[in-house]
Amino acid sequence: MAGVANDLIALEASPEQPPLDRRSRVRHLLRERHLKAGATTEQATAAWEQERFVARARALFYARMMFLTLGLAVLAVPEWAVYFGVGSVFSFMLYFVMLFYSVANFMVIGHPVAGRYVTYVTLCADLVVMVVMLVKPQTGGGLQSPLLATQLLFTMLFGLLFPKPLGILPPLMALLVTTRLDLLLNRAVTAVEVLTLLWYTALNVIVIYVLVYLNEREATAQREVLQLQGDLKELAVAEERSRLAREIHDGLGATLSSLIIQSEYILQLAKEDPMVREVKELKASAEESMDELRRNLQMMREDFDLVQALDDHIRTFRERTQLQITFERTGTSQPMSAETQLALFRVLRECLSNCAKHAEAKAVAVRLAYDAPRVILTVKDDGRGFDPRAAKSGHYGLLNMRERAQKTGADLIIDSAPGAGTQITFSVPLQEPDP
Repeated sequence: MAGVANDLIALEASPEQPPLDRRSRVRHLLRERHLKAGATTEQATAAWEQERFVARARALFYARMMFLTLGLAVLAVPEWAVYFGVGSVFSFMLYFVMLFYSVANFMVIGHPVAGRYVTYVTLCADLVVMVVMLVKPQTGGGLQSPLLATQLLFTMLFGLLFPKPLGILPPLMALLVTTRLDLLLNRAVTAVEVLTLLWYTALNVIVIYVLVYLNEREATAQREVLQLQGDLKELAVAEERSRLAREIHDGLGATLSSLIIQSEYILQLAKEDPMVREVKELKASAEESMDELRRNLQMMREDFDLVQALDDHIRTFRERTQLQITFERTGTSQPMSAETQLALFRVLRECLSNCAKHAEAKAVAVRLAYDAPRVILTVKDDGRGFDPRAAKSGHYGLLNMRERAQKTGADLIIDSAPGAGTQITFSVPLQEPDP
């Protein structure tokens, strides 16, 4: 099974190749397969089916060239031309028409829609030419013609290219049409011809069964490979996140813990009030960094609880700033992606920070509402407000909120006016938007 999965595995199995060059080759490979990074299993399966069809359609083109070469030899040798009844000018014209549409079909094979339609139509045209050749009396005619075996080849080609009930109908109809033309031409139907019809019918059924069985097995195996690759990728990402979480916890986490302990020791030694205040702010910054580190580690280990994180942050912020902050949650909790949870938490933190630094607010109301299919975060304060249309240089809080909203497909509404407080509503869909 030659697919994009095997090609990507081959690329990953070459460690001597520079990472940047390997990534560029992977992008080129995906672009050739009409895939994008992060494609779903259905998209990858559709791309694989298209790639398989193109490979088989090219094989059909080469088979046609072989048959057309044989046809040219038949037209060139007078005895063969007389035997097959193709010595007329019309036969030469038909030959060049077949050559023309074969080349035209080859040129549009790669198109995801036109390639299939054109291949199907031209293959049906080949089948019509075969039926015309079968009923010529020079070759015995109808079921007595030695060319009847070609009908099995068409059954195989239709079954390989179009493994659907309607796809394999034309070659079966060709067998019935040939039999009917035998009757219309008043040819005697012998027991041998009946046996021939039954024999070829049985062969067609066997060929169709084998092709359908093999196609289903191949498609099932491909789907299983794609699912296993997705599971393997998720497992690799989870293992890498766990490794990074351990390294960050043992490295940066231990450093921050030491900084907090040293700050507490300096507080015991400090005598002057200015130094005490500075050390307390240093300790508070270290503790806040420790909380941020803990939240990120929880994100990486996928055990982050949004509601608990919001509640903890509000409680800590309330103790540090003495702001009257209320927190209300409504609705039934719904599963969300890590990116969505992080966006909601960052927006809340930015809002509370603005309330304390700029709004001069005394009371803040925070509400988290699960209103399927969205989750809505509302932060309202009684501060001095501002004009949202007046952008201030050097202040990136609102800009960051808008960028987060754009990235997660959320709606950001900023309702504020000078002296009237501020209300910020961040409404994000529970389902991730398509990239």
